[in-house]
Amino acid sequence: MKQMARNLLDADDGFLRRKRYLILDRDPLYTKKFREMLKGAGVKPLLLPARSPNLNAYSERFVLPIKSECLGRIIPLGEAHLRRAIREYLVHYHTERNHQGLANVLLTGTPPPANTNASVLRRERLGGLLNYYHRRAA
Repeated sequence: MKQMARNLLDADDGFLRRKRYLILDRDPLYTKKFREMLKGAGVKPLLLPARSPNLNAYSERFVLPIKSECLGRIIPLGEAHLRRAIREYLVHYHTERNHQGLANVLLTGTPPPANTNASVLRRERLGGLLNYYHRRAA
């Protein structure tokens, strides 16, 4: 864990470079020495409250779909490729994806098509990995 802390705090390419806080759960892997190393580098470790299973419910609700629908199906060929895939998924998630928790409607709340006889079009993202079907405007 000491080496992990060193990697996170690396001055050149550390994940916690220029960060002020790190949220930690109560896992015993985050030892006192690990937290002291963080404090020494100017990163304040914030411990989550004990017995709080639903604390990350909103983030978990997003992490599962992005992993299963996008990141688990591609092999990123670099940071730029990964960022593009995440950016495309975010657009799909917020504007094109039906959400079961919201009665299968889109987050943007687009109105239903006025013409139900128009042809159905497909908009694909990430080479067909993500698809959105909609009717052509009359």
